[in-house]
Amino acid sequence: MTKKYIYSYKNGDGKNKQLLGGKGANLCEMTQIGLNVPPGFVITSEACLSYLGDPQKNLQDGLMDDVKQHIQAVEKDSAKGFGDPNNPLLVSVRSGAAMSMPGMMDTILNLGLNTQTLNGLIQQTGDERFSYDSYRRFIQLFGKVALEIADEHFDKQFEAVKQRVGAKSDVDLTADNLKEISELFLQVVKDQTGLPFPQDVYEQLEISIKAVFNSWGGKRAVDYRREFNITKDMANGTAVNVVAMVFGNMGNDCATGVGFSRDPGTGENKMYGDYLVNAQGEDVVAGIRTPKAVQEMGQEMPEMYKQLVELRNKLEAHYHEVQDYEYTIEKGVLYCLQTRNGKMNAAAMVRTSVEMVNEEMISKEQALLRLDPELLEQLLHPRLPPNIKAVPLAQGLSASPGAASGKCVFDADRAEMLGRAGEKVILVREETKPEDIHGFFASQGILTSRGGKTSHAAVVARGMGKACVAGAEGITVDTKARQAVIGEQVLHEGDVITIDGSTGNVYVGELPTIKPEFSDELKTLLSWADQIAQLKVMANADTPTAAQQAVEYGAMGIGLCRTERMFNDVDRLPLVVDMILAATQETRQAVLDKLLPIQRNDFKALFKTLSPRPVTVRLLDPPLHEFLPTEMELTEELESLRQLRGTVKGVGNFLSSIRLSQTNSNELPAPFDEMGEEMLNDVIAKKELMLRKVRELYEVNPMLGHRGVRLGITYPEIYAMQIRAILEATAECVKEGIDVQPEIMIPQVTIAQELKRVKESVDSIQKEIESSQGIKLTFKFGTMIEVVRACMRAAPLAEVAEFFSFGTNDLTQASFSFSREDAENKFLPLYNESGILQDNPFEVLDVKGVGQLMSMTVEWGRKTRAGMKIGICGEQGGHPASIRFCHHIDLDYVSCSAPRVPIARLAAAQAKLLEDKYSL
Repeated sequence: MTKKYIYSYKNGDGKNKQLLGGKGANLCEMTQIGLNVPPGFVITSEACLSYLGDPQKNLQDGLMDDVKQHIQAVEKDSAKGFGDPNNPLLVSVRSGAAMSMPGMMDTILNLGLNTQTLNGLIQQTGDERFSYDSYRRFIQLFGKVALEIADEHFDKQFEAVKQRVGAKSDVDLTADNLKEISELFLQVVKDQTGLPFPQDVYEQLEISIKAVFNSWGGKRAVDYRREFNITKDMANGTAVNVVAMVFGNMGNDCATGVGFSRDPGTGENKMYGDYLVNAQGEDVVAGIRTPKAVQEMGQEMPEMYKQLVELRNKLEAHYHEVQDYEYTIEKGVLYCLQTRNGKMNAAAMVRTSVEMVNEEMISKEQALLRLDPELLEQLLHPRLPPNIKAVPLAQGLSASPGAASGKCVFDADRAEMLGRAGEKVILVREETKPEDIHGFFASQGILTSRGGKTSHAAVVARGMGKACVAGAEGITVDTKARQAVIGEQVLHEGDVITIDGSTGNVYVGELPTIKPEFSDELKTLLSWADQIAQLKVMANADTPTAAQQAVEYGAMGIGLCRTERMFNDVDRLPLVVDMILAATQETRQAVLDKLLPIQRNDFKALFKTLSPRPVTVRLLDPPLHEFLPTEMELTEELESLRQLRGTVKGVGNFLSSIRLSQTNSNELPAPFDEMGEEMLNDVIAKKELMLRKVRELYEVNPMLGHRGVRLGITYPEIYAMQIRAILEATAECVKEGIDVQPEIMIPQVTIAQELKRVKESVDSIQKEIESSQGIKLTFKFGTMIEVVRACMRAAPLAEVAEFFSFGTNDLTQASFSFSREDAENKFLPLYNESGILQDNPFEVLDVKGVGQLMSMTVEWGRKTRAGMKIGICGEQGGHPASIRFCHHIDLDYVSCSAPRVPIARLAAAQAKLLEDKYSL
């Protein structure tokens, strides 16, 4: 064996967690700084990968010879012999990967016991009960882990003996009882494997090493790595630690426990943890016995408690991090069995970061780097309590974080009506459309059976900070019947459900939620982030309310205001429909004249809310048909309306619906009765006109069709109205002494001539307003870069545009030729699981493809216009890894949904701090 596969704790590199695993590296380091660690050694993760790669699953040649040499060193340090019948050395065999994966891989304790060494242990300790207790534990754990015998076979025998002798708990069993159980367990092994329990201690050790290596590929470990996105670069294979056993179950002067150096739930700087007297470590974590709070040790074992406090202080002072440690007390001697960085919730991580800076334990930079930015999401949405026991009814995609409860409602109008009446509702749809926006405003959350994490429902919900579960394909939504079917369960309108947008789970009934927290410590931490970050963090927001929330989250401006969201509001959608249905330019202009003051007030309110921060307003982007019902919906409506016509009862039903929607009175005025049928005919005529328009606007691929700047050129009066509204709002703010920084952004630009055409309109309207108002308007004019050709023509576009903003949602879609919703619901999960794609490119920026287009665009755009302002406003703008790339290519800002602003602020600071380590 040429490669070194084994390191003693005395000489292993405590910083090399990839090779030695977190547990092994820390045991090496603790040994070398003088803490009382049992002697042992670590077999590297490289040995694991070599073993797993061998078709016959054999250990490397010479590995067991090297193991024997290291066992001899442990024998010398412990003054015991491995397999010695008179003075036996027992060892534990523990897993340990580079990333902590608690409970996901296997451990075997008390290895080295057989019929001979058992007698030696009895003589060595003078404690027959302890010895048989250790033996029965070893047989069961070895049988389960190494021989793959189900626990139930052992548990059945164990419980039968307890019941027969009347023992309420394990500690009530006598030495004779445990001896009997050990013999029964040996028979279980023989019955289940056809072979006797192995007596050779080195055979036991070799089988156990293989078993721990194999646990790297076990279902628990694989699922855990997938869930927490632990890649091979982060952890690849598990190391194996072989450590001399120390015993917490040798009597009442022995104990075992688990501790945190600070409270992992609150971050409070105090002793935290549990312990058990006369027990082994597995008893604490397995919940077999109820442990005691560590503070009780101060009265029960005061000297040990004093040593434990010293151990805790030394660990935290050395690692400069909150530690999760395990220990055993054997006959008045304290041993530290392992330590690792403690897993804490977001509130505790934030508090400890700030307090450890104040204690001069770490620097501000270290405080910022110790937090995963995504963890902050826990603090920004109402959420379900941890360890909730409710069973999910269905599961979809975690589209927008947070939890919400409410009555099921299956259309946006009813959601709005109930919401305004004070009801809490969850809007349940097969999929959502822009015209559902008023239902979004009124709902606590959104649940769809179709769509992905970047579907309309998901994007809008995130922008609003509302919980959303999308793509719950196990749910069949029947809008007509006003119900949803999930297996045999039927949810009727009005039934209460709870959705968890952080997990994708859907529950029946109302579950309690925890309110979001934005503590003083978080404000302090993010202020440090802003001081360090180079990237500015903007928000995507379309209303003053959303903008105010963004400001509260620390947004430095609005990087994307989508004007179509304003059009979708309930008081202006009818006007937009009239505009679309207009037969002439004059008729259309008349409707636009009504929309102008509404848009102007929208923009003025936004500018005032954000003053003096910049606000980037994107002119109308989606195709016009998105503001209209679908052809199928209109056809069905017309069929129903025509059936009503000509019957007294039918007209009465129609009038009743008018009454319910327009008046609180139970009686209609007389003219309504007389005009009922005429009104019905008018409605039918308008629906018929709408149907013709929908068919006229039909496009094979609307995402690549008549939208964005192409609409603005085809119908210049639409963009002219929006431009005028922006500039008139700017003028009013200037006159009122409000410092505003508006930016007009044109979507879907492909050709420089398109941008020039719109710029001519902007210049003309600017001159008119400046002349009539007697003021000078200052603003920026730019474009979204969301089309591949726009990237390639960045230089001529920069001659006209003063800024670029990457619309990476569409740019990703075009680059991959993926439809977002179809990809996320059909093949993207398979691509991610099989490794074809590491990440969903609609969540994490594809730096090797889309990113290279962005990099070229930045370079070429700034060659034409030096210092050009460039940012990103796609969904990926709030993702930490994507933010690091944006910093790498020298963007000026990222823009994301308001609830992700704190995450982006921290990620921007980390991007600056880690810029020298960045690589594609």
